Parts: sequence; C-alpha cells; structure tokens
Amino acid sequence: MIWDVVAEQVDLGDGGRVRREFIDHPGAVAVIALDADDRLLLQRQYRHPVGRELWEPPAGLLDVDHEPAQAAAARELAEEADLVADRWDVLVDYFTSPGGSNEAIRMFLARDLREVPVEDRFAREAEELEMEPRWVSIDDAVAAVLAGQVHNPSAVVGILAVRAARAAGWSTLRPVDAPWPERRDAGDAPNPTGPPA
Repeated sequence: MIWDVVAEQVDLGDGGRVRREFIDHPGAVAVIALDADDRLLLQRQYRHPVGRELWEPPAGLLDVDHEPAQAAAARELAEEADLVADRWDVLVDYFTSPGGSNEAIRMFLARDLREVPVEDRFAREAEELEMEPRWVSIDDAVAAVLAGQVHNPSAVVGILAVRAARAAGWSTLRPVDAPWPERRDAGDAPNPTGPPA
C-alpha cells in the first residue's frame, strides 16, 4: 500500500480534544520541464478516482527511503517523458490537500533538456502506457488553467509558479538542496498529534 488512513486525537487547547482522520502519504515530486522555446511539457493521464484523463506534469511518489527529491524528480522525468535535464531548480513546495492528507510535493523546474536514448528508455505500463505528451507555451498553459481546462493540482501550481518565476527573472528559484521541512521519508511517522505551540 502506498498510503494509509490514520486516526489521531488532537489537542486544540481551548478548542478541546478532537479526533481527526487523514491520509498518511509519503509525499511526491513533480517537474515542470521547460524547453528552449519556453514551452512546458504536459501529459494526459487517466486518473481513476476522478474518472477522467488530466493534463499533468511528470511526477511521482517519494516512496524510496531517503532518496534525494531531485534524484526522484530526475528519475520520473526520464521514466515518464524520456527526458534528461542538465539544469534543475526548486520552483515551489506545497501541500496538495492539507485538510485531509499530509502529502507534500516539491515542484522542480527542469531545463536544458535532452532525450533519453531509445535503448535506455523505461518500459511504461498501466496508466502511463498511453500518456499523450504536449508541449505548451507558458502563456497558453496559464490561459488553460484560468479557463478551467487544467485540474491536476501539480499542473495548476506548477504552471502559475513558472510564469511568476519567469516574470521575476527566475530570481525566485531555489537550489535543489534547499531546505524542505515538510518532507517526510516513506518510513517516518505521520504528523504530530497537535498544532504547533
């Protein structure tokens, strides 16, 4: 199993003690791959819980204990998109659904792209087998988000973040080893049982 439903008693101080259930999740990484023409890669993938195909960036679980987040992102980019990037930066970190899950995602910006040689490509399966790739300009991707045509949270966050980072002359980007206190390794215990003091 990738995740579990956890029930905890939480001391809210004046709010009393309450029981809260949430999905305990190992976290994930996602990649906005940007080519030399400032186009980003989106892939259409079937997501069964919502019963539809969604446009998404390459992404994957942090389910290997102590794997560096950038190494996981590079692996996912190669496996899902047959791409290698020579330049990596942290774009943004976020929680996907903090009211019901502790899933934390680190979004990377990957640039200076090149293709994985055909003989070294990963053999995709299941939902990843039929993924349709599409390269989209940043501005067209933002327009698609605002028009309600993009629903995957990593796509929405990543598209808006890359446009903001570009507008700031890329000054908001962080190094790949920037602190990420929200991350927990796959074997770590879930969140503490109360709000911070």
